[in-house]
Parts: sequence; C-alpha cells; structure tokens
Amino acid sequence: MSLNSYQSVDREQLAKDITQIHQQALTNIGLEDFNHLKSMERWGKVCSIIGYGTAWLMPNPISALFISQGSFTRWTQVGHPIVHRAYDKVDGADKNYTSKKFARGWRRFLDWPDWFTTEGWHHEHDVLHHYKLGEKADPNNAQHNMEWLRQSSLPMWQRYVIVALFSGIWKFIYYTPRTHKELVLNAARQQDRPAPETTRLGAWSWFTPQGRALWLQSVLPYIGYRFVLLPLLFLPLGTFAAVSVLINSILAEILTNMHSFLVMIPNHAGDDVMMFDEKAKGKGEFYLRQILGSVNYPTGSNFNDFFYGWLNYQIEHHLWPDMPLSQYQKLQPQVEALCKKHNIPYCQQSVFKRLLKAVDVMVGKTSMLKPAIAS
Repeated sequence: MSLNSYQSVDREQLAKDITQIHQQALTNIGLEDFNHLKSMERWGKVCSIIGYGTAWLMPNPISALFISQGSFTRWTQVGHPIVHRAYDKVDGADKNYTSKKFARGWRRFLDWPDWFTTEGWHHEHDVLHHYKLGEKADPNNAQHNMEWLRQSSLPMWQRYVIVALFSGIWKFIYYTPRTHKELVLNAARQQDRPAPETTRLGAWSWFTPQGRALWLQSVLPYIGYRFVLLPLLFLPLGTFAAVSVLINSILAEILTNMHSFLVMIPNHAGDDVMMFDEKAKGKGEFYLRQILGSVNYPTGSNFNDFFYGWLNYQIEHHLWPDMPLSQYQKLQPQVEALCKKHNIPYCQQSVFKRLLKAVDVMVGKTSMLKPAIAS
C-alpha cells in the first residue's frame, strides 16, 4: 500500500462501516454459536482420545499427531475465544465457558491444560497484542522480538536453522515466560510499585520471585500433568505402555508447537505487513491498523478452519476479538468487500507462503512495512 493510499483512507467512514457490520453481527449471535464451539471442542476431544487411546501401543507419529491436534484445539479454538469473552453474553450458554469461570482455579487443567495461565494469556494477548498491534510494545511483534537474530553476524542459513529449531519449543521458551512476565509487570503497575527485574536469566531463576512463580504456576504444573500424570495412568498396562505414552507426549508437544508456530507467527509478519512506531489515534486508525497489520489464510468451512484453529480469520478477529468463532465465517466476505470499497489491501494467502514471508523477516532477509516508508 502506498503512503498516499494509506493517508487517503477515510478513517471516519471506515469506523462507521465497521461499526455497522459489528452491530448487525451482534443481533445474530445466539445459542447456535455456542453449540458450534462445543462441536469444535468435541472434534478436539476425539483427537485426544484417539491419540492417547493408541499412544500406549508404541512410540509413533500418528498418535502424537492426534494428541497434538487435541492440544492445539484446546488453545486456539476453545481457550482463545472464551478468554476473549466471545461467549460471555450468549443466552443459554454454559457459564463454565465464560471468561470469569473458564480454566480458573481447580478447573485449569480440566478446561485448558497448557504452559501458561489464563490470566497471563489474557493480559499478554488480549490486552497488549490486540491493542498495540504492530508497535514495539506488541509482545508478538516478530521483527522486534527477533532483532537479536536479524542483527547477528551468523550466516543466513544458520539463522533459518535457529528459527526452525525455535518453532518446536517456542511455547515453552517464549510464550510461557513472556505471559508470566507481562502479568508481573502489570501487577506492579496496578499496585504503583517499581517493576521487578525482568532479565531473561531472572525470568527462569528459582532464586528470583518472578522465576519461582514461573516454575510453580506454569512450568511445573504443566510438566506434572502432561509428562508425569498422564503417562503414569497407563502404568497398569506395563512399563513399556507408560514410556510409549511419555515419548508420544513429548513428540506431540513438539508438533503442537510447530503447528501453532505455523499458523500464529505469519498472522502479523511479512514484508507486506505494516508495523507502527506510534500509538493509533482514533477508532478509524485503530481499525485500519488491524487490517493492514494482519493476514488471513484460506477460509470457509468448519473442516478447513478446524486445522487453522480459526486463526485464518485474523483480520476479522482483530476487528472484533470478542466474536464467537462461527460468526467469522459470515463476516469474512463482508470485511473483504469493505476493504475493496475503501481501497485497503485485504491480505489472504496460503499459510505456507505467509510462513516464508514471516521467517524472512525473523532472520533479517526482509523487513516489515512502516507507514512513513511504505511503497
């Protein structure tokens, strides 16, 4: 998008048009949207059942793939929209699927077994990422986060190898400490006290309050659940069965990391995606940034969308993050038409094309656009 085109967008009219679509969508939300969520949840549970139901036989990639998809589903299309409050106001919906009750307290590993807490995820993702998209303060700004690699003296091929290895462990090595760190910093701000030291070493150290909390609240509970408790449940079938489940669980963890990396990182990265130096001013500018700073993948059917975790509707999701999943299928054609009306690029491509573009940014081969230098 050229600088002139970017500046010429009628922000006020864009905001009015987006608000009109949103208000109409709100009148269409009902119990069928919650039933759709439950359907997607069942698909994920079936994957988990098949995975663990066969994982004890021997270490194998098929069981690991099903376990991985089950974990991926719990995060991206159950935990994600619920924590965004997408079903809080659906009449007749189960209250355990609202943001106030989901995965809270003892329900954490019943609802959403993962590395990070719902509170940490909510602040890091729902607040910082969504409302500071593309800025340096956006915790998911791939170019800013990978500046250490982009500016390194390593050969380009080694940089690509590092990113490939990173994709298999990124939830543990990046998301877990990052969500915890942002929650700690936010608590300090709210209590009007100095922010604690947040070095990379300190984040993991048992000898710092932040590090101990990270291990006790996030890392150890998940390790105990996924890699100790679940394999031990198969011990009555023999030691080999329990070890097989453990190995398949570890392989599944790597696969679900790679799966989530594949669909999440390219959502907001590429040499045709914008990043910003300043905060958005006004609702119209905010909406414009959500469109220009986001990327969609192929859309249109439950089967297709299930494997993307509904992250293929990233533009629509960033315009209305508290919308039920099923509404995005209905809203996507309207948003695409709206972008055409306002002469705004609507980026929708193969996830693999987008992955290459995102990784090129991460290694420093290319850079993201900025409004001042867009061409």
